[in-house]
Amino acid sequence: MLNISKAPSTDGSDSHDAGRQEVELVRRQYLESEQRFRALLESLPKVAVQGYDRDRRVIYWNESSTRLYGYTAKEALGQLLEDLIIPDVMRDGVILAHGAWIKQGIEIPAGELELKHKTGERVPVFSQHLMLNEHTDSPLMFCVDVDLSDQKRAHRDLEFATRFDRLTHLPNRQTFEADLDSLLDSCRRQGNGLATLYLDIDHFVEINDALGYDQGDHLLVELSRRLKECQRVTDLVSRVSSDEFVLAFPGVHLEADVRRVVRHVQNVFLEPFVLDGRERQVTACLGVALFPENGESSRELIRNADVAKNRAKLEGQCAVRFFHQQLHDELVRQHYLSARLEEAMDNAEFSLYYQPQVSAASGRIENIEALIRWKPAEGPTISPDEFIPLAERSGLIHRLGAWVIEEACRQQVEWRAKGFNQHRIDINISGRQLVRPGALKSFEDTLQRHGLVPRDIGIELTESVLIEADETVLKDLRRLYHRGFRIAIDDFGTGYSSLSYLKHFPATALKIDRSFIHDAPTQPKDRAIMEGAIFIGHRLGLEVVAEGVENAEQLSLLRDMHCDLVQGFYFFRPMPAQEIERLLSGFVPNHEGLSS
Repeated sequence: MLNISKAPSTDGSDSHDAGRQEVELVRRQYLESEQRFRALLESLPKVAVQGYDRDRRVIYWNESSTRLYGYTAKEALGQLLEDLIIPDVMRDGVILAHGAWIKQGIEIPAGELELKHKTGERVPVFSQHLMLNEHTDSPLMFCVDVDLSDQKRAHRDLEFATRFDRLTHLPNRQTFEADLDSLLDSCRRQGNGLATLYLDIDHFVEINDALGYDQGDHLLVELSRRLKECQRVTDLVSRVSSDEFVLAFPGVHLEADVRRVVRHVQNVFLEPFVLDGRERQVTACLGVALFPENGESSRELIRNADVAKNRAKLEGQCAVRFFHQQLHDELVRQHYLSARLEEAMDNAEFSLYYQPQVSAASGRIENIEALIRWKPAEGPTISPDEFIPLAERSGLIHRLGAWVIEEACRQQVEWRAKGFNQHRIDINISGRQLVRPGALKSFEDTLQRHGLVPRDIGIELTESVLIEADETVLKDLRRLYHRGFRIAIDDFGTGYSSLSYLKHFPATALKIDRSFIHDAPTQPKDRAIMEGAIFIGHRLGLEVVAEGVENAEQLSLLRDMHCDLVQGFYFFRPMPAQEIERLLSGFVPNHEGLSS
């Protein structure tokens, strides 16, 4: 009996089944991998991925590609890469680069590109390229594009912000300087001149304060529009600060050309500006610097035009000043004096001189005006006309003014102790001093501390200071007035000279400015103004003082007009306290004017 057992199959069917299972497993893994890859690509919201066959036809197009380039997947599939998103200037280069990668293995490098949207607009991207099946007959190229639109926009915004003014869109100072230097190079080559104008809007701060910053911005935008409309292609205009603009006009040779350019800019302001629903007339001051006379570089011309503009502003609204070297020299000197002021106070370089005011009728000395003098340790005496404005601008006027009050009080106490009891000392108080709260109360306290009374010390204020004073200051002045202090309106006739204001001021005296006294004997108009001032002062119950009396003819005229007091070199120059003491003691002979 044969024992027959089951033997293994020899036809290979089992191994064949195992091979099919392995292939199926690999295929499933491939499909799953592809699905995961596609899911990954679709999950990247700002990463556009496209797949292309060996002929550069689209085989894959994700949703981000649609958002980036405007084509749907249905529109893109089967289309050539170069027909969809490649700009014409790049077309041939892309085709050659793709062929070189397939045939020679030369990869396309990653980098920033500007591709094409469906609308034709450029799309900035960072593009990375990947080749699958590279060494087969069916290579696939995938492009991974990251949208750089936001970054490019931010870069453009940043570049604009660093080169242009955000509000007016005009070039800023840095850009203007670079453009002007280029323009100056051109002017040198062609032998042309150039005018630089520095423009500063008058009272812009008041417009902002009264109407609000939005209306101030509206004015700046409208002015910028007008300036741009009137400029030639070669002209430059820039906003360099809040209310300041700089303009450059090449091809200017003659003085007539410069005047024409200035009028050209001034004409921009002829038409009123509509602010807060109302028409308002706006003006500006201009400073002018010329190339090559006033500077060879943009910075030098801008600086010098600015210097001229600052001088124009001192003259009042709508003024125009041309730069000349004297302006620069004055600026340098003012800077030096400003730096020296505080040091001079610490070193006791200031002193008070005194000038008597005498009765026009009797020649008797009635009062004495205290005048500050600055005698540096080295160099000549510096005029108050020079250093007082600097002290006001720097804020040192408060310290300087307090010293004047203190020194005048100290001197008056000393004179009282020596028996000189008949003469009041008058001191000048700056308008900037009155800005500080409690300035007049401090003045009263100083007198009280020295044991002085209102008849010992008087004050002089310019009419412009009184007109601009707020109600608090006027209230303090009225208190001084009712206590018996002498309050004089100094330099009368040179400021506002508004008679309607005059009746409201708590004043006791008028001081007629020397400019009217000087020419009164020969100029009928000056004589009429002087006579009118004396008449009005007397009708208002005010004492009238004439400043700057220098000769007998002027004195005779003032006596005929019944002026109360006179002051000037014809009688006494300002002198130190020691000389005043000798004068009051009778050791100095009377001047001829006192006995005439």
